[in-house]
Amino acid sequence: MSKTIIETDQAPSAIGTYSQAVKVGDTVYISGQVPLDPATMEPDDASFEVAAKRVFNNLKAIAEAAGGSLDDAVKLNISMTDLSNFATVNEIMAQFINEPYPARAAVGVASLPKDLPVEIEAILVLNQD
Repeated sequence: MSKTIIETDQAPSAIGTYSQAVKVGDTVYISGQVPLDPATMEPDDASFEVAAKRVFNNLKAIAEAAGGSLDDAVKLNISMTDLSNFATVNEIMAQFINEPYPARAAVGVASLPKDLPVEIEAILVLNQD
């Protein structure tokens, strides 16, 4: 199978040597998204809640550009610089993804790019029966 690069101006452009997402067959691998506003490439992190919503909006835009939605997610990896935000990320995730929820990991990390508080990557499988 060939790979297709997924790009959208509705999510931040890559800030390194990576693509926003890569699609192989019906599987979409979305690179880690941080709370950057795609229009300005500036942080959208006035609070953890604002930051997490921005991240999920960025993921949603990429999922849609790939022809799917966040409900197609089968795996999320969440990195946070402060695990006390665990409950908040759960609440916000439930606003963007319907049950049944994907498999998930949530880990605390020392730091993230641009000193942002959260980064989330996703794997989607499109055309699920």
